[in-house]
Amino acid sequence: MGIDLSKGARIDLSKEAPGLEKVRVGLGWNPNATDTGSAFDLDASVFMVDASGKIPAEKFFVFYNNKNSEDGSTIHHGDSLTGEGAGDDESVDIDLSKVDSRVEEIVFVVTIHEAGARNQNFGQVSNSYIRLLDGDKVIAIYELDEDYSTETAIEFGKLYRKNGSWRFQAVGAGYNSGLQAFVDKYFK
Repeated sequence: MGIDLSKGARIDLSKEAPGLEKVRVGLGWNPNATDTGSAFDLDASVFMVDASGKIPAEKFFVFYNNKNSEDGSTIHHGDSLTGEGAGDDESVDIDLSKVDSRVEEIVFVVTIHEAGARNQNFGQVSNSYIRLLDGDKVIAIYELDEDYSTETAIEFGKLYRKNGSWRFQAVGAGYNSGLQAFVDKYFK
């Protein structure tokens, strides 16, 4: 089953999964049975940032319109338009051995597409989680159990380098903004 993480918790992947090079990050959610007049479309995005907290080049922003990072380490497997069904709604594969040496953190964000126009927020979404997998084996999972009744974007978690090894932190920070706010934050 892996390690259940709480908000802010951190794990050292070199200790929890020794020798891990390829990790899959799965993100999942289920829209509640509410009628906002529009279907829910949540989007997972990845920002690969350097020591200054910015992406070193545009292709280090990985999302549904740019599915591969510049260094070839990170692959987004596409956009789930509904979030329906069991299992991960969107997933990202990362080959840690290929991550550009400038990249210090890999940040995972989920935003609600056109949240304002559709009158939608994360309070209308349940069973949200991020999990790390080594093949089929779950290393760790963080289930968001807070009430994000006004937030339209969430930083779920991040992989980061420390003392020569990769670690993961369950972040769970909600924002009242869309994807553009993260683009503005992480682009130089």
